[in-house]
Amino acid sequence: MSLKSLLLLIIGIAVLAFVGLNWAAMNTPTDLNLGFTEIRAPLGLVLLGLMAALSVVFVAMVAYTQGTVLVETRRHAKELAAQRELADKAEASRFTDLRAHLDKEMTRLTDSVAMQTREMLSRVDRAEMGLRDRPVDAEVSRLVQAVENHNRDLHARVDRLEMGLRDGLAGYVPAPASVRPAALTGQSYQPAPAEHNPDPTQDPIGSAVPR
Repeated sequence: MSLKSLLLLIIGIAVLAFVGLNWAAMNTPTDLNLGFTEIRAPLGLVLLGLMAALSVVFVAMVAYTQGTVLVETRRHAKELAAQRELADKAEASRFTDLRAHLDKEMTRLTDSVAMQTREMLSRVDRAEMGLRDRPVDAEVSRLVQAVENHNRDLHARVDRLEMGLRDGLAGYVPAPASVRPAALTGQSYQPAPAEHNPDPTQDPIGSAVPR
């Protein structure tokens, strides 16, 4: 029991006790002026009836107020439930769209990966077929043979060049010194007359270089 109910119960018991103790006085008839007429009635009972009527009116107003509040609360609860249902439907629709988009993207990625895998396997198969058609050992042997032939060609050309230089330098004779320093002889320097050599085949320098 709440404190409010206990307080109302105590007040009701006190009023009943007061009426019971003063029942004789309250039941004594008296003249009452109603403004437009006069009546003879017990004043205590009239006041008690008025208090009971006010109590009934008060209880009715409280009940009406609580009923109105309950109705409004129920209406708001229904509106909230409807709004929640709409929000849930919208959220479910968004989730459905998102799931459809993700499924579509996953399907596209799966197809792309599968296509790349097939292409890679096809390239590997072609490479394996090419290796079967052209063995690796034969290809390596061919490359080694080509390198050896190129090296032999280079060595042959170097040998021919050395032989040509050796044959050209075989008849080379150094030219005689025709100039002596003046400090060694004690005489004035006089250039020796240049010899005219019309025959180019007797030129020792020219004979040293192969023409």
